[in-house]
Amino acid sequence: MKELIKYKGLQVSPAELEALLLTHPDIIDAAVIPIPDEEAGELPKAYVVTRTGDLDNESLAAQIMAFMAELVSPHKRFPSDRILCEIPKSASGKILRRMLVEQTRNKT
Repeated sequence: MKELIKYKGLQVSPAELEALLLTHPDIIDAAVIPIPDEEAGELPKAYVVTRTGDLDNESLAAQIMAFMAELVSPHKRFPSDRILCEIPKSASGKILRRMLVEQTRNKT
């Protein structure tokens, strides 16, 4: 799977966004994948695991998005994020982005 997200011809690194997400005090794990967008080509979508494990905390999701908006350029911001119990990883600890992409496609 490719590692860069193409937003209106600009390249966005999922690893960079994941590293920034992990600086948030309530986040213990993060993954960023591309999602298709008619206008932009692709948008970054964040999946995070929180310290509390609260999956339906809309105020925390909004807080995380505001936190990231202060740190990154507009083309690196996500339209939404998703809070998960855990991020799927391989035995070596690598994020299984393909599984997240498939889950996202199946929900739309």
